Amino acid sequence: MHELAHLHFADADASYEDARYAVFGVPYDGTTSFRPGTRFGPRAIREVSFNFESYDPATGIDFSEVPITDLGDLAVSRLPEEVVGQVADVAGDIVRDNKVPVMLGGEHTATVGAVRAVRPDVYVVCDAHLDLRDELDGTPYSHGCVTRRVLDTVEDVVVIGARSGDREQFEVAAERTRLYTADTVRERGIGAVLREVREHVAGRRIYLSIDADAIDCCLTPGLGTPEPFGMTPLDIREVVRALAPEIAGFDYVEVAPFDSGQTAAVAAQIVREFIARHWVAGR
Repeated sequence: MHELAHLHFADADASYEDARYAVFGVPYDGTTSFRPGTRFGPRAIREVSFNFESYDPATGIDFSEVPITDLGDLAVSRLPEEVVGQVADVAGDIVRDNKVPVMLGGEHTATVGAVRAVRPDVYVVCDAHLDLRDELDGTPYSHGCVTRRVLDTVEDVVVIGARSGDREQFEVAAERTRLYTADTVRERGIGAVLREVREHVAGRRIYLSIDADAIDCCLTPGLGTPEPFGMTPLDIREVVRALAPEIAGFDYVEVAPFDSGQTAAVAAQIVREFIARHWVAGR
C-alpha cells in the first residue's frame, strides 16, 4: 500500500513496543484568549518535519536509526480539565512503558496533564508569559494558569524567557520559581543562564516545556499570544542541548501555523534536537 499522507512525524516509524520516544499531538485551543489556531499546530509540525534530512550532522546520528513512534492526535474534549486528564492518561501509559513522551501542541494547558504523568523533580519552561494566574476566564486550567497548576505538584520550577504577566504573577514568580526573564537572557547570555540552571538541576529528572512564544514574535510569528523582545530559536536550541540528558518528558506547544511556516519549522527541528541529544546521551 502506498503511503498517501504524512500524518506522523518524519522518521517516527518504529512500533510502539520498540520505541524509546512516543510522539503525540494535542490539537486543542479551547481556552485561547487572544488568537485561536494552535489546534492546527501538531499537524503543521508533522508536515514540515518531512522537509529535513534524517541525518543530524551535529550528533552524527540518523533519525531512521532512532526508535521513535507517533501515536497520532488525541481526540480532545472541549473542557480544559478533561483535556488535562486525557493527556495525563496517555502520557502516563508512555511513562509506565518506559518510554519518553514527546507532546506536540496545541495550547499550553495540555502540559499540566503531561507533567502530572511524568512527575519530574524539576519543571523547566521557556515561555513569554508567566502563566501564574490561579484562574482565567472562569477556569483554573486556562493556558494562562499552566505554571500555577504545575506548582501544585512540582515545587521546583525554572522559567526562562518570560516578559509578560501582571504584578501579582511577577511576585509569585519571585517567591516560588527561579525566573530568568528574556531581558536577563539577553544581558547575561543563554550560556551563562544555562550553566546556572544545569548546576541547579544536576542529576534530577526534568520535564521541559517549550512554549513557541518564548521566541520573539518577529522571528516566529505563528503565535496565539505574540510578544516581541524575546528569545531566539538558537537560544531555545541551547536550552534543549544543555538539558536533554536529564529530560524525562518534553513538549513543544502553542504553534499557531498562520505564518509562512517558520514557527512550525523551528518546532519540528527543536523536537528533533531533543530526541537526538537525549538518544546520544543515553547510549
